[in-house]
Amino acid sequence: MTLRFAYNTNGAANHRLDDALHLIADAGYDGVALTLDHHHLDPFADNWAREAERVGALLRSLGLGSVIETGARYLLDPRDKHEPTLVTADPEGRDRRVAFLARALEVAAILNAETVSFWAGVPKPRVAHDDALDWLDAGLGKVVEHAARTGIPVSLEPEPGMLIETVADYARLAIRHPNLRLALDTGHCLVTQDIAPDAAVHAYADRLGTVAVEDMRRGDHTHLPFGQGDMDIPAILAALESIGFDKLVCVELSRESPRAHQAIPESIAYLRAALS
Repeated sequence: MTLRFAYNTNGAANHRLDDALHLIADAGYDGVALTLDHHHLDPFADNWAREAERVGALLRSLGLGSVIETGARYLLDPRDKHEPTLVTADPEGRDRRVAFLARALEVAAILNAETVSFWAGVPKPRVAHDDALDWLDAGLGKVVEHAARTGIPVSLEPEPGMLIETVADYARLAIRHPNLRLALDTGHCLVTQDIAPDAAVHAYADRLGTVAVEDMRRGDHTHLPFGQGDMDIPAILAALESIGFDKLVCVELSRESPRAHQAIPESIAYLRAALS
C-alpha cells in the first residue's frame, strides 16, 4: 500500500490559508492537517460555517483530505499560550476549551475530515494532579459525546510536559473513554523515551486516529526538518505500512513557517525517498 502524507498548516503560518493549501497540493501531498487559528479558518469568526464550506470546496478541488488540529497558541487567550485547557482550574476556562473542541468537530464535519486532534494541557502550579485528572475526565466525556453527534472521531495527542504525555497515559484514559482514538506524534516518543516510535505504531495500531512525523532529537521537544535529528523515519514508515495504515500521516514543522515554500516540497521528497 502507499502511505498518504499531509502537511500541517501550523508550519505555514506566514502564508494565507489558500496559498498554503495550493503549495501543499502542488507538492503532491494527499491532505492537510489544518490547525484552526485566527488567520486560518477562524472558528470564532461570524462566518465560520461559510468559510468552512468554502475551504472544504477548495480541498475537494485540490484533491486533499484533512485532519483538524487544535493546537493554536493564542486563539483562546492572547496573553497565555495554549490556555485555557481541559485541565485549567477555572471551570469557565475549561468550558471554553470544550466549546472550542466542539466547534472544531463541527468544522471537521463540514470538511469531512478524518479526525479532530487535541491534547490535554499543562496543569498550572499548585493544581493537584488528581484534580487535573478529574477535570480532564469530565471534559473528555463532553468532547466524546459531541464527536458522536457529529460523526467525526476525536484523537488525543500525548504531548511532552502535559498531563497526558505518553502513549501509556493515553491507554489508561482510553479504558474509560473507549471511543477516544490516539493522535500519535512519533517524535514525542523520542522525547519521553518510554517507547520507540515504530513500536508505538505497532502497539496501538487499532487505536490510531492520525499520525504525525518530523525529525527530533532524543529528549528535546523541538520539531526539526527531516535529517536534522535522531528519528528513524524509514522504520516508522515501514511500521505504518505493515499495519496497513490508510489515514493521513502528517508532517508537523511549526518552526519552519518562514521557509514553508521550501519545507513543504522538501519534506515530501524526503518521505518518498525514505519509502523507497
